[in-house]
Amino acid sequence: MIRTLHEGLLADGINVPIAKLCDWFGVPRRTVYYKPTKSAPKIDPRFADPIKTLIEEEPSFGYRTVAWLLGFNKNTVQRIFKIKGWQVRKRATGMRPRIQAVPSVASAPNERWSTDLARIWTGKDGWATLALVIDCHTRELLGWHLSRSGKATTASAALEHALISRFGTLGKVEQEFLLRSDNGLVFTSRHFTALVRSYGLKQEFITPHCPQQNGMVERVIRTLKEQCAHRHRFESIQHASRVIGDWISFYNNRRPHQALAMRTPVEAFRLAA
Repeated sequence: MIRTLHEGLLADGINVPIAKLCDWFGVPRRTVYYKPTKSAPKIDPRFADPIKTLIEEEPSFGYRTVAWLLGFNKNTVQRIFKIKGWQVRKRATGMRPRIQAVPSVASAPNERWSTDLARIWTGKDGWATLALVIDCHTRELLGWHLSRSGKATTASAALEHALISRFGTLGKVEQEFLLRSDNGLVFTSRHFTALVRSYGLKQEFITPHCPQQNGMVERVIRTLKEQCAHRHRFESIQHASRVIGDWISFYNNRRPHQALAMRTPVEAFRLAA
């Protein structure tokens, strides 16, 4: 206030010392001359160094995942992310039309599975098709298959892999449950629909052109591409299969999920079983 008044008087051609203005208004001079200085925030290298090493290996990890993997307090990790500028900015999303639909969730394991296809570049072998099957309750990637063919046999192999992974054998399941997918030619083909029925599953299709209804497996595909496929230059389909298999093992057994209270899919299945 005193400085503003002093500058205003000077603009009018009146020069009154700041000390006299302070005396007139009963304001201590030290409050006028004081300039606060803020020291730079200190970061303990015992926390910063392991965090930096981990995010250099996995740059798409957020602070919650980093904190869980390193055993640090998530607030400490978030503070270091902000100070160092390591926080990944959220992608802006605009308003898009939505429809009311049942989300791809489940209240228990083996209540609803979800499946979809993705395209992966495999170097000299060109584009390959990756089929995934996920449990919508535990988020566990139960089955997958990478093939040059985008036919129903690729999706069938992933489904059979999922059945063996969850039940230990191929055969008709004891209790019928849902298998959600889009309306693509692969999932509506005679071969695939007959295979699903033979194992005692019931197909559930989303509304055409509404991939958000199959959002759980769509999100897993995005995560796989960001954290695995886009970070490697695959030389062949064999190389891609090896790397993707290692990542899926990490995803199921070590990567925590915020939606699962920072548990891994395998831990979530053990608790629900």
